[in-house]
Amino acid sequence: MLKKTYYISLADGEISQSSTASSWNYKIEATDEEIVQLREHFDQIYSSDWQGFYRAHTPYVQYHYDPDNDAIDNTMQQVFGLIHQLGDEEAKKHIEEQGLLNYKRN
Repeated sequence: MLKKTYYISLADGEISQSSTASSWNYKIEATDEEIVQLREHFDQIYSSDWQGFYRAHTPYVQYHYDPDNDAIDNTMQQVFGLIHQLGDEEAKKHIEEQGLLNYKRN
């Protein structure tokens, strides 16, 4: 399959083929199927984030029992793994140096 260059912004879950359209964190080379997989991960994070927002406004649910946050953490690990697999040397080095393959939010 043909791989294309994409620029990934983690903050907003943006995937772009233009390096100048917006700020980006990682440069990757990916097939259309790999981009669909990455997009699905970003969509899942977005959905879990909204569910966590609603949970935060439910006072009888204790914060330490928050499967939505756990889902985001697990999906972020998958995102970092995929970016590490598809990324350029700078992306791979950054992910390794920051320990993002074992990502856990604080």
